[in-house]
Amino acid sequence: MRSQPKPGILFTRDEIEVTVKSLAAEIKRDYQGRHPLLIGVLKGSFVFMADLIRLLDFPLEVEFIRLSSYGRAMESSGKIKVVQGLRAKVIGRDVLVIEDIVDTGLAISFLLDYLRKKKPASLKLCALTDKPSRRQVPVTIDYLGFTVPNKFIVGYGIDWDEKFRYLPDICTLEDE
Repeated sequence: MRSQPKPGILFTRDEIEVTVKSLAAEIKRDYQGRHPLLIGVLKGSFVFMADLIRLLDFPLEVEFIRLSSYGRAMESSGKIKVVQGLRAKVIGRDVLVIEDIVDTGLAISFLLDYLRKKKPASLKLCALTDKPSRRQVPVTIDYLGFTVPNKFIVGYGIDWDEKFRYLPDICTLEDE
C-alpha cells in the first residue's frame, strides 16, 4: 500500500502575501478606471483570487469557470472539458483570468481560446504559479506570481485529489 505524499514548504504564507500584493499593484495600475470581469478557474484559484480582489480598489465583476484535466492523478490527462461554464457575458469586456498554476498549458490554452471566441475587448492571464518545465503549448502569462520546479504543488487552494487545499503555504509533495 502506497503512503500519502508529505508536503514540504516551497513558498511561505508571508512570501505569498508579498507576491499577491505586488500582483494587485500591477493589476490596479493596468485596470484603473475600467470595470473588468475577473474569471477564476475553479477550484484551485479561489483562495488566491479572494486575496487578490480584496486588494483591488476599483469596480470589478467576479465569475468562475471549472475545467477538468487531472481527475485523481498527479499528471494532466490532456483532455480538457468545461465542468462549470460562465454566466456572465464576455463580449466587449476586459477579461482577466485568474489561475492557480500553468503547467502543461493545455487547460489554460483551451480556456483562453474558449474565451476569445466570446469576443472580449481584452483578455489577460494572471497566474499564481507557473511550471514552464512541463509546458506543451505556449502560454503568455501577463501577471505571474512564482515559477515553480517540476514537482507537484499543493496548498493555498491548490489540491491533489481534493487534499491539502487548506495549507497556508505553497508546498511540494514528496513521497515518504
